[in-house]
Amino acid sequence: MHTSSLPLSCAALLLSSTASAFYLPGVAPTTYKNGDKVELNVNHLTPALSDKDSQLHSVFSFDYYHPAFHFCRPPQGPRDVSESLGSILFGDRILTSPFELKMGMNESCKALCEEQKFDQQSAKFVNRRIWQNYNLNWLVDGLPAGQPYVDPSTNTEFTLRGFPLGMVNQNQKAVLNNHFDIVINYHTAGSDKYRVVGVLVIPSSRKDNKRLGDGKAECGDEHNMLILDEESEKETPVTWTYGIYWVESKTAWATRWDSYLHVFDPRIHWFSLINSAVIVVFLCGMVGAILMRALKKDIARYNRLDSFNLDDLSGTNGDAEDGIQEDSGWKLVHGDVFRTPKNPLLLSIFLGNGSQLFVMVGTTITFALLGFLSPSNRGSLGTVMILLYTVFGFIGGYVSSRVYKSFGGEKWKQNIALTPVLIPGIVFATFFMLNLFLWGKGSSGAVPFTTMLVILGIWFVISVPLSFAGSWAGFRHSPVKPPVRVNQIPRQIPPSSTYLRPLPSMLLVGILPFGAIFVELYFIMNNMWFGKVYYMFGFLFLCYFIMILTCAAVTVLLVYFLLCSENYHWQWRAFATAGASAGYVFANAMVYWVSKLSFGSFTSGVLYVGYSALISFLFFILTGTIGFFASWLFVHRIYGSIKID
Repeated sequence: MHTSSLPLSCAALLLSSTASAFYLPGVAPTTYKNGDKVELNVNHLTPALSDKDSQLHSVFSFDYYHPAFHFCRPPQGPRDVSESLGSILFGDRILTSPFELKMGMNESCKALCEEQKFDQQSAKFVNRRIWQNYNLNWLVDGLPAGQPYVDPSTNTEFTLRGFPLGMVNQNQKAVLNNHFDIVINYHTAGSDKYRVVGVLVIPSSRKDNKRLGDGKAECGDEHNMLILDEESEKETPVTWTYGIYWVESKTAWATRWDSYLHVFDPRIHWFSLINSAVIVVFLCGMVGAILMRALKKDIARYNRLDSFNLDDLSGTNGDAEDGIQEDSGWKLVHGDVFRTPKNPLLLSIFLGNGSQLFVMVGTTITFALLGFLSPSNRGSLGTVMILLYTVFGFIGGYVSSRVYKSFGGEKWKQNIALTPVLIPGIVFATFFMLNLFLWGKGSSGAVPFTTMLVILGIWFVISVPLSFAGSWAGFRHSPVKPPVRVNQIPRQIPPSSTYLRPLPSMLLVGILPFGAIFVELYFIMNNMWFGKVYYMFGFLFLCYFIMILTCAAVTVLLVYFLLCSENYHWQWRAFATAGASAGYVFANAMVYWVSKLSFGSFTSGVLYVGYSALISFLFFILTGTIGFFASWLFVHRIYGSIKID
């Protein structure tokens, strides 16, 4: 590691150390004795970043025992390995394998099963997966098998998860890897006590492999590579072989994940964080200065005006009133600013679900920051997010009903029924439709129908009743009373300036919250689409906090200018303007598609656009809720500070 990057790297490790080295209570290490069997489980095959054009060419994953791959199966057939709900949703399909690993016992060449025959159709299928740079994913004692890699910027060695199914040679022919040298690092924990702390796989292609019987084999020359024949109808024989090599390591079991959790140039995270923090400090300072100076002056003059008697107002002091009215118009709409907005039912449902989402995201990031979501627990992040969103259904119902009652809404039954159904229903229906495309392609990433039923069960058995309870509690509370009365006749709204119109204001305001999370969003998308482990939750926590401040500051400033222009329709404008940052998130996803992804099928594009739109929709609900409640507090505060006869 270069000396110049040492302070930044150390700071990055401080922010992420708890997430990488802490393990949940009850997750104990497995200790083996010499000669004990060590299970090697297999997971789905996933597309990886291409070495030639640095792009991803597919979004589909395939089951390891897909018939076209002709991988060797256990004698009694593969068995499912228990997985968490989050692991299943993220596409993991973990199964047992015929590999025989015994602690401390090396094997140079061993056959997995009888010789396999690849017909023309299977050869075409596998060769296409090799061209798309698919990776195999194995698990040994919970650790993913990977390949050694050196970061060129820091010369740091770490492990990349997965290893290639094959490669494309100089003659532009797909070469299948049919031999695997498995290097397992173990740590000595005591007398005849060993623990697995690292798994590396070095694949190679050997056309001349031969099975000798009793599991033994003769491994051929790795320079004579195996190419599946897809031109003729002749079958291609393939013998799968492997070798086992045990290497003692000083790495402790508690830190065995450190080699997988590598930060590519942590200075990028720091520069992004510092840049966002500077912008937020400047923005909040500017907003605070403008509002404090203007509002303090306005409130003092308004209250001084109210102290005048009617005789004074009929004289020279009338000019003062006119001057005040011309100076600022936000007091002029005091009788309309708390008027019920259009579609209050829909807005209250959005706000209830947004509050539920806000608390869930904050709690999840906090848990991850404290290390409760260790990468050793596969799918724990997804599982916790689903369970937290379910449990926080009470918050969603309470906020929705309380806001709706404050709006003066009368359709309380619809509010109670739609709050836990509308937004989750849209998300589930979209997810189900996209999942149909995966089913149609035969991808292992398709969520099983039984898992769908489990999600529905959790939704209706836990989330919906909790939301009903929260709505009942919210309607029992008195509504939030506005500090001023609402006039019976609505005030006419004068024409607005160009920048205060809906679309320009959304474009101007929406880009600032997006800018606060832009870089971290890039790393999250890289990890999500390229199958890497994201664990920089310290940076994510700070970016989330900065995004909240940015949303609140810019929305409050917009609402202030809106009220000064005598436009009192601030409720939907505050929600939509803050939520406009979701449009930039979606646009960023499209730019990412053009620059990093190269799909060869229409279905891949539909899936990518669908999932990106779904994430952007949830981001719209989240940021819109932040902007609305910041504006809600601001409006109540300023109108509660003036005297109205």
